[in-house]
Amino acid sequence: MKAGVLHAREDLRYEEIPTPSPKAGEVLIKVKYTGICGSDLPRVNGDASHYYPNVLGHEFSGIVTEIGEGVQSLKVGDKVAGVPLIPCFECEDCRKGDYSLCKHYSFIGSRQFGSFAEYVVVPEKNAVKFDDSISFEHGAFFEPITVALHGLNRLDYKPGGTVAILGGGTIGLFTMQWAKIFGASKVVVFDISDERLALATKFGADECVNTLQEGFIEQAKSFTGGRGFDYVYETAGNTATMKMAFELVANKGGVCLIGTPTKEISFSVEEWENLNRKEFSLTGSWMSYSSEFPGKEWEQTAHYINTGEFKLDDSFIFKKVPLSEIADAFKMFKTPGLVKAKILIDSEK
Repeated sequence: MKAGVLHAREDLRYEEIPTPSPKAGEVLIKVKYTGICGSDLPRVNGDASHYYPNVLGHEFSGIVTEIGEGVQSLKVGDKVAGVPLIPCFECEDCRKGDYSLCKHYSFIGSRQFGSFAEYVVVPEKNAVKFDDSISFEHGAFFEPITVALHGLNRLDYKPGGTVAILGGGTIGLFTMQWAKIFGASKVVVFDISDERLALATKFGADECVNTLQEGFIEQAKSFTGGRGFDYVYETAGNTATMKMAFELVANKGGVCLIGTPTKEISFSVEEWENLNRKEFSLTGSWMSYSSEFPGKEWEQTAHYINTGEFKLDDSFIFKKVPLSEIADAFKMFKTPGLVKAKILIDSEK
């Protein structure tokens, strides 16, 4: 089969490798689309790959084309979304159902060959069926959508509260939609891009705030009667938005940091004192899994996309790039501001 094989930093080659075969308990998937995740960038354009040669790709959809011995929940022809985490199921965290925190996990598309290829083999539980009415393009979004839902639920989220989403990128807009689906009274999205804020409005944001404007904190708090937000979700991994979260949250509210930081961060005494004086809850979020594996995040994603309550359209897709041109796709990220949405790799071209 053809695959995008990473041989070294910035050395991503379209070449032929052996097609994998499913063992007992596994299925072979003919890959349709794979999204380029932000975590793929330091592996290709940096030195973060676990080994070489490697085949990355973990946000994918496809069709089951072969099943291994003992597989019962899937059949040839099923449309599926890939579940990249392979937990050990034996460590203390796994026994608690906290699979995202597994001590001895593998991961499709980083620790073992992934979906930047024509075919990929995964365990039976790592393929989630979805309805024929859902496109393969949208199926490739399942993984980041589940990440957003897992983050939402890291706080003691209840309907009727006010929600701030800091960062209007893909994960931010997905978190915003989940907050609305599960009963937020008001959701406000914060970003520096009017283009992203317009997209947030399109997908259901009640208010949008451009953080480049003077007095935006006061404007934002006015949406809550001055008390601050019950739930604040930071999705950008940016120093400014992390500090902003501490300022925007209400007394006894909650802050969840979903975004992954890329540089060191420090707080002034005054900034950090918000945590003490407001007594708000602060937590992080990692991946998207719960019991029974892969968890309610994946079940609810399939359900709400199928019902149309969770909305997807081409606004979330920047470009579809043939697998044969995968190296060019990663070069696009070197131009700041060029890539404005998800790049999907088409494994059939």
